[in-house]
Amino acid sequence: MLLELRIRDFAIIDALELRFDPGLVVLTGETGAGKSIIVDAVELVLGEWADSTVVRAGADRALIEAVFRLEADQQTRIASMLEQEGLESDNPRLLLLGREVRLNRRNICRVNGRTVTLQMLREVTEGLVDIHGQSEHLSLLRVPEHVKLLDRYGELGGLQEDVAGIVKRVRRIRGELEGLKQDERELAHRADLLKFQIDEITSAALEPGEEAAFREERPRLANAERLAELTQEVTFAIEEGEPQTPSAVDSLGGALRLLAEAARVDPSLEPLLEDAESISFQLQELARQLRDYQAQIEYNPQRFREVEERLALIRRLERKYGETVEEVLAYAEAAEDELDAITHSDERIVELEAEEERLLEALSRRALDLSERRRDVAQELARRVERELADLQMEGARFGMAFERRPDPEGVPLPASTSSLVFRVSGSGVDELESPDPEDPSRVAFDQSGIDRVEFLVSANPGEPLKPMTKIASGGETSRLMLALKAVLSRADETPTLIFDEIDQGIGGRVGATVGEKLWELTTGAGPASLQHQVLCVTHLPQLAGFGDEHLRVEKQIERSDGTERTVTRIRRLEDGERVKELALMLGGAGEAAYRSAEAILEQVGGQKARRSGEEARHREQVEA
Repeated sequence: MLLELRIRDFAIIDALELRFDPGLVVLTGETGAGKSIIVDAVELVLGEWADSTVVRAGADRALIEAVFRLEADQQTRIASMLEQEGLESDNPRLLLLGREVRLNRRNICRVNGRTVTLQMLREVTEGLVDIHGQSEHLSLLRVPEHVKLLDRYGELGGLQEDVAGIVKRVRRIRGELEGLKQDERELAHRADLLKFQIDEITSAALEPGEEAAFREERPRLANAERLAELTQEVTFAIEEGEPQTPSAVDSLGGALRLLAEAARVDPSLEPLLEDAESISFQLQELARQLRDYQAQIEYNPQRFREVEERLALIRRLERKYGETVEEVLAYAEAAEDELDAITHSDERIVELEAEEERLLEALSRRALDLSERRRDVAQELARRVERELADLQMEGARFGMAFERRPDPEGVPLPASTSSLVFRVSGSGVDELESPDPEDPSRVAFDQSGIDRVEFLVSANPGEPLKPMTKIASGGETSRLMLALKAVLSRADETPTLIFDEIDQGIGGRVGATVGEKLWELTTGAGPASLQHQVLCVTHLPQLAGFGDEHLRVEKQIERSDGTERTVTRIRRLEDGERVKELALMLGGAGEAAYRSAEAILEQVGGQKARRSGEEARHREQVEA
């Protein structure tokens, strides 16, 4: 829901700050006062294209900022997008948008205070607002949305999810098949390469941990003579010594005898004597281990060459297949698995093709079931929309839907009993437009939504054929058609804020009251609606404006500053007496009769609202009971 809108130096608006409440908000005022400029500002902050001509004369930039309150489903929809781009805010229920247009044609877009691209702004704001006008924000004019609205209206989500699940499995199988059906020569080359790599690694007979053992052995082999010489000298120093220098064992033995004599005199030295005896034992053990080590040292050039060659082989394999012996062995294991898959690819292809055909048959059944349910729901929807149009003085208008199934040799097989590939559904029934060839079993394209391409059709005047809604002319008929669709589809339409710019174009006061009531119903969940929307409406009809829960008057004023005059837009929130005065002016006069008429409008609207609210309350009580 739109909570706040701040506009600065945009067109004839110098500075404007608006706060919006839930419900029906009506904006009234004289032609040219700037009502539609406010709608333009909302479009701009949602990502509409703009150039420097929107900047107010004398300013260097235009700034529009908006604050939206997000419902739980909207938070879920954009949470991952915001997190991925680093656009999260402290309050996940609020979304802050900004758009700055400068005279140098540079545009700056912001989401939660951070600069983003225009495309990112559009993605984040998609589904927040529907604006009736020549705008891409109008979801009813996006054909891919039509089948989604139809499914939500008919509560067909469960069946559609079943179809989407099968489609996902079919695509996964087709992806694997595509990989297996690569060019046979390429697969043969790959198999030869894998065989060579596996043989090369296998013939090396690598063992985990052997590289470390060889690296430890290599320096001993390379320095065998020097190691033998050094260890012999150490052993000699410990056990034999020089003629002028006694050995370490002899010296320590003399020290032990002296310390033993001292300990006999002073027993407190016995612990030190024990330590000295332990040292003597360790020294003798050191000499023994050095003799053993010396006995193992062998000057073996042949073994040295073997170790060097083994290490070189290991290094070569590691450069090609991994950083360690363990990684090289893991590569060989993966290569064997891939080679096995290639070797048995023909068997796997047959298996996958059978599974694909089985899934396509299942998809055909579920998608046709979904299509038939859609056909029934479409007839009900068409009848309800036509009743709404009749209430809006478009008695001869007709509404329908075109269903198209597009041939695709890789698509879903249709059974022989399938009646049509293209058909049209309206309130009066189903018209088949193109039937399949019974001698040529058809396959049709599919996607996550099923096999139907659905497009809304409309005929605004009696005798005219149904045409795509996206091609009808703009004006009062378009506005009323949008309102009728919104009223019926409101329980399927998840867009929280709806904006209608001069929806009263081409209609009179009596119809204006009906339009006002239907707009108000969209905000309450009353009547045909079941979801509550925030509705903003720019209007010239007092009968429609009377239904507003909040009434804003847009005024154009001339202000003087420094000897110059400037035109600016101002907005006032009208209360009670001011509202009566505004409605009287909209009725065309300021006399007593106009005032009484304005009061009558508000009194009648109040009664209708109270009566409808009471009916809805009683209905809820009955449902709960």
